[in-house]
Amino acid sequence: MLDTFNQWFLSLGAEYGVNPYIFGAIYIGAIPFFILSIGWLVRRAKAGRSTVLPTMSAGFFFVSAYLYLAIAGRNIPVWVWIFLAALIVYGAWSSIRDTRKKIAAAKAEAEAEAGA
Repeated sequence: MLDTFNQWFLSLGAEYGVNPYIFGAIYIGAIPFFILSIGWLVRRAKAGRSTVLPTMSAGFFFVSAYLYLAIAGRNIPVWVWIFLAALIVYGAWSSIRDTRKKIAAAKAEAEAEAGA
C-alpha cells in the first residue's frame, strides 16, 4: 500500500514537471527561515527601525515552494493556482495579523519597562 501511494505521489510530479520531494523539502525547509524572518521583523519594529527587508525575507520564504512550482511546473490546472492563491492570501493575512500583535505586545512591554 505504501508503495502504491509513493508511485501515485511521484506520478503527480511527472505529470506537472516538478519533483514532489523537492517541493516538500522547500516547503518544510523554509519554515525555520520564515520564523527567523518574523523574529527579525519584530525586533526591528520594536527598535523603531525599517521592517522592509525582514518583511520581504519572510514573504520570500512563505512563497518559496510555490515559486518552485511556478518556475518548474507545467500543465498545472487553473484550480490549483486558485487554491494556492487562496492559501497565500489567507496565510499572508494571518501572518500579518499575528506579526502586528507581536509588535504591539513588544512595544507595550518596552514602554512598560521604560515607565517602570
